[in-house]
Amino acid sequence: MLEESRHYFRNAANVLGLSERVRDILLAPFRVVKVELITESDEGKLMKHSGYRVQHSRVRGPMKGGLRYHPTVDEDEATALANLMTWKTAVVNIPYGGAKGGINCDPNQLSEREVNEITRTFVGQIKEVIGPTIDIPAPDVNTNAKIMGWIMDEYSKYHGFSPGVVTGKPLHLFGSDGREEATGRGVTIILEEVLKSQGKTMKDVTVAFQGFGNVGSYAARLMADQGAKIVAVGDHAGGVSNDEGLDVEKLAAWTAQHRTVAGFPGGDAFNSSDVLTWNADVLVPAALGDVLTKDNAADVRASIIVEAANAPTTPEADEIFRQRGIMVVPDILANAGGVTVSYFEWAQNIQQFRWDLDRIRNELSAHMRKAYASVADVAKKRDVDLRTAAFVLAIQRVGEAALSRRPYAEAADLPT
Repeated sequence: MLEESRHYFRNAANVLGLSERVRDILLAPFRVVKVELITESDEGKLMKHSGYRVQHSRVRGPMKGGLRYHPTVDEDEATALANLMTWKTAVVNIPYGGAKGGINCDPNQLSEREVNEITRTFVGQIKEVIGPTIDIPAPDVNTNAKIMGWIMDEYSKYHGFSPGVVTGKPLHLFGSDGREEATGRGVTIILEEVLKSQGKTMKDVTVAFQGFGNVGSYAARLMADQGAKIVAVGDHAGGVSNDEGLDVEKLAAWTAQHRTVAGFPGGDAFNSSDVLTWNADVLVPAALGDVLTKDNAADVRASIIVEAANAPTTPEADEIFRQRGIMVVPDILANAGGVTVSYFEWAQNIQQFRWDLDRIRNELSAHMRKAYASVADVAKKRDVDLRTAAFVLAIQRVGEAALSRRPYAEAADLPT
């Protein structure tokens, strides 16, 4: 994943004509933290896990990014994702830099008490390098609002009342209305803008989803509400299809009960991997990374791919899509609704003033539509694809901020 994120960065850097020295400076993380977490299991045995927090850039504001709990978490993954967060926050023009991290544990194999103790131990060891004006974590893979509440509570023991130290908290612990739906709603807004640029609406398209968790289920419901036909959904355990359009509300209810779309009686079953090459106008990868590869890219039948997941497309697949004329809306634009509403939550925490849901949705819509227009404008002027345009825009914004902070730097070194 680290090399893939750097590949996309290099493509944009080539368009901007950046020197190797400046590329190295922009890619290098500000700080990398690794801590060893020793906790006690329910059986009284010692457990050891490693925790990571990679802080990539603070040029445009406090660093921002998720915490994931997964056995594969390591420094390279955290570095790649922190890097992407810098560009993502710059694309939607919110005042943050990028960070990412997590713990190499599997919470599905741990009790709630064990996860709580691991979390609080982690916070105790990184409390000096996170904070409302330093670095603000958020939920990610296998973390949720409850865990964010624990982080806020533990951090506040050391620093006093600090709701702004994390976002994605429960509503009753200073979270924000609209945060749970934010990423899926942002994906939907971006697809609206893409279709509008083609003279179409949601009623004109069929959509296939790979992944039906928080992001996929919210996006599917919102798209269906506007008339899109959700014709296929696949997840880790199976797939279900209906050429006339799945009943997304019933599918969501089924999934909440069974933890998979497999077995849903409102459609036909299929092998979940086939959803990536389904006969649909729009493909929304909304699960894990690296699912669209050189091995299946030639078989993708959608004309639009909206990356709701982080890094679902490998560079080889991206090149195939470009050659085939398939529009790919990159993750750093498409799924930025989550971090945008996280920004709104943080702003509410700083102000100690709650916004209502209508304001949050309106603000999100305005931010996402403006971001799409800016990326599309760069793509047109530079004659590049949307992914390269998004990186170009982000690098320019980071470079401009860096130059403003350090006016003695040579202007020729930085992107314009």
